Amino acid sequence: MSVPTASPSQPQTAGPQSAVPAGKKTGSLKKFPRQELVKFSRAMASMLKARINTSDALKYYGQDHPSADVRQVTSQIRTHIDMGAPAFVAFAKTGRFDDKFISLIRAGSDTGQLDKAFSAIAHRLKKESEFASKLKKATLLPCIVISILIGLFIVAQLKITPQVEKMLKDVRQEPDQFSKVMFTISHVIQITWPFIIIGIVTFAVCVVKIQPVRDFVLNFLMAKWRLLRQLVMGMRQMAFLGTMNMLYANGVTLARSISIAAEGLKKTPLYDELMEAGAKYHQTGLPFSEAIRKYTSCDGQVAHMISIGERSSSLDVQLQLLTEMYEEETDEMVAQFTGAVNILSLLIACVLISCVFIGAFLPIFMMGPKMMNGSGM
Repeated sequence: MSVPTASPSQPQTAGPQSAVPAGKKTGSLKKFPRQELVKFSRAMASMLKARINTSDALKYYGQDHPSADVRQVTSQIRTHIDMGAPAFVAFAKTGRFDDKFISLIRAGSDTGQLDKAFSAIAHRLKKESEFASKLKKATLLPCIVISILIGLFIVAQLKITPQVEKMLKDVRQEPDQFSKVMFTISHVIQITWPFIIIGIVTFAVCVVKIQPVRDFVLNFLMAKWRLLRQLVMGMRQMAFLGTMNMLYANGVTLARSISIAAEGLKKTPLYDELMEAGAKYHQTGLPFSEAIRKYTSCDGQVAHMISIGERSSSLDVQLQLLTEMYEEETDEMVAQFTGAVNILSLLIACVLISCVFIGAFLPIFMMGPKMMNGSGM
């Protein structure tokens, strides 16, 4: 289904969020399931390649689907398309798809390459699923072990260490300096342990459920951990460059390509940076490579290769090369990151094991002779 593009004189059009009806909050709706979205995108790509129009493809996919939710969503999208809405607007109106998905659908609609957009979505979701799976394997067991060890440490401070202290008092022996420190820590834990547990659980729930908290934690970790920053920025730049290449290679103006491609990075700092760079390019005539270099946090190689493309009139080729390069680099960084997380988790587990031993059992060994002397043995 071809959709007319906007005039080149209006590069920054309303984003897909404007297509959501008033009064309907997208954040309150459950997002389309990831695994189902992969199947849906692949099926749509294959049907559209076979010259089946978008409305019929949606009907064929949703018809007799075992999930009532999928049938309902595809029916809603099809209804909006039959009423004349562009594909990206129809998807956005459901409130069930994120900005990255809508951005790619919009790129496919504007270029008449909707099948390629769905293929790109399926490919990207597969990559994200692989990353999530590797990260889960690297962190799940260590996280369980760490949680158990934190519990053991608290139990030791509540039960074992107070008994050692009491035994020492019963035999009227003065603890050494190290044991005094351990007993003081035990006293603090006895008072604060409910607040510690509540704080840990509350923080975990906030990170999982609240987007601003999750963004704050991610930005903080990116500022402190170079590998994580490279990984996240690589994935964001890969998404932007891939969408932009799809648009620009199919005749969409560069200014409009920048604006649409940036939509997929909403709620990230890079979105505002790219929009500013696009505005400077469109309004002042500044080369896009210079705008990228001055107004964004993109890697220097992005500006360098875009500059080559601008000077040699091969920008589409350079964008394709950049996309492929970041895809390869991201695969390597995912492997490095999961390995680093695994090692870090094991180090934390070792530290907690040491804390349990030092806090609960070392005072027993150190005070054993004193208690024996005090009891007359």
